[in-house]
Amino acid sequence: MYSLAFVINGTSNHIVLYDVDIDKVLVKLMIMKNTLLILLTLLLAGASFAQNWNILDLPSSTRYDDVFFLDETTGWTINSSQYTVYKTTDAGDTWTSQFESNQEYLRNISFLDEDRGFLGTLSPSFYKTINGGQTWDLVSIPGVEAICGLDVVGNNTVYGCGAYFQPAYLIKSSDGGDTWTFKDMSAYASSLVEVLFLDENIGFASGGNEEGGIIIKTIDGGDSWIEIFNTEVPGEIVWKMQQLFSNPDAIFGSVQAINPTPGKLVKSLDGGENWSTYDIIPPNVGTVDYSIQGVGFITEDHGWVSGHHTSLLETLDGGLTWAAIENYSISSVNRFHVLNESFVFASGVEVYKFNNSLSVKHLESKNIQGLKIKASPNPVKDQLNISILFERNDHMVITLFDEQGRKIK
Repeated sequence: MYSLAFVINGTSNHIVLYDVDIDKVLVKLMIMKNTLLILLTLLLAGASFAQNWNILDLPSSTRYDDVFFLDETTGWTINSSQYTVYKTTDAGDTWTSQFESNQEYLRNISFLDEDRGFLGTLSPSFYKTINGGQTWDLVSIPGVEAICGLDVVGNNTVYGCGAYFQPAYLIKSSDGGDTWTFKDMSAYASSLVEVLFLDENIGFASGGNEEGGIIIKTIDGGDSWIEIFNTEVPGEIVWKMQQLFSNPDAIFGSVQAINPTPGKLVKSLDGGENWSTYDIIPPNVGTVDYSIQGVGFITEDHGWVSGHHTSLLETLDGGLTWAAIENYSISSVNRFHVLNESFVFASGVEVYKFNNSLSVKHLESKNIQGLKIKASPNPVKDQLNISILFERNDHMVITLFDEQGRKIK
C-alpha cells in the first residue's frame, strides 16, 4: 500500500492523505477557473512505476533452491547444484561464498538469528552453524533421508520435513538446534515438502497422500495433525506455502500437478478454514506448466508463481487470471521470500530481487497560470509529498487514476 500525501497550500490551507492499494498510480491535478480547465498529469517514476525483477550478481547455476533474509540487509542463498552457500549483508547487492558441501544438493536454508542457522540437503546430511554461516557442522538425526522444508519460529524453535520423494517425517528442535526429535508422519502423508509455522505450536505442513496434494495443521507443536485441504487428484503435491506478512489469515499454496494438467494456486483467507483453488493457465503461453512450485504474494490479490517449464507468472486478481511477465529471464523458481511488499526475493535458475520502489524523475517546480508544484522526496519509496501553491480564490480537485485511466479516488 502506497501512502500518497498531498500537501495543499492556499486559501483552504488543509492536508489530504490518501492510502491507495494499487500498483501504478497517476496523479492528475485539475484546476478549474470558470470555463477553463487546466490539466497537469504527474506520473510517478517518470514514465512508469519502477516495478522490476533484477537478476543478482551470483554464479550461474542449474538452480538456486532457496533464499532467506533475516532482515532487509542480511540474507543467505544456496547454489543447490554447485553445493555452495552465499551470504549478503547489503540486501543482495554483493554476496560472499561461505561454505561448500560435499557434493550434496542443497535444498533449504533458514536462520533463527545472525548466528544460528540450518541447512537442509536432498541427502541425510543436515547442517547447523552458530557463527552466521562461517562454518557448518553436521547434525545426525536418525531417520532423515532429506530435508525439503525448513521453518524457524520464536527464539529457539526449528521445524523441518521431508521428503518429496517419500517417506514423510517431521523434525523439531525447541532449544535452538541443540537437540532434535524425529516424528514419522506416514499416518498423515506419503510425502512432505513444506512446513509453515505461525508460532511455536500452530503450523502447517504440505505435500501429498494417496488421495492428492494435502495441507495438514497442528495446534500442539506437531504432536498431532489434521488434514485441512486435499486437491483430491492422486499424484499432486502441495509444494510451497506462504503466509501473507500483512494478514496472518491469508495463506497461499502452490500445487505441482500431473502432466498435462495445469498447476494450481490454493488460497485461504480465513487461516486455513476454507480454501479456493485456481488453475494457472496464462493466455498466450504455449506450454501450460504442471510443475508449479514457487509462490509469493504481496497482497491478497497481487502475487507470482513459477515452475520448471514457464517463466514468472503474475496475478493481480487473487489467482483468477494470470499473465507471463515479459522481458525477464526468470524461471524455475522454487522459493519466493517475502518480507513486505517492497522486499521480495525469488530463487530459481538465478536469484532475483523485486524492486517496488517509486522514482520521480525530472519533476521540477512548475508555473502554470499562478500554480506552483513541488514533489519530494526524489526518488520516493513509500510516500510522495506534493506541495501545491495556488494563490487564487478557486477550487481544486485532486483525482487518482490507475494506469488504465480508471478513477481510484
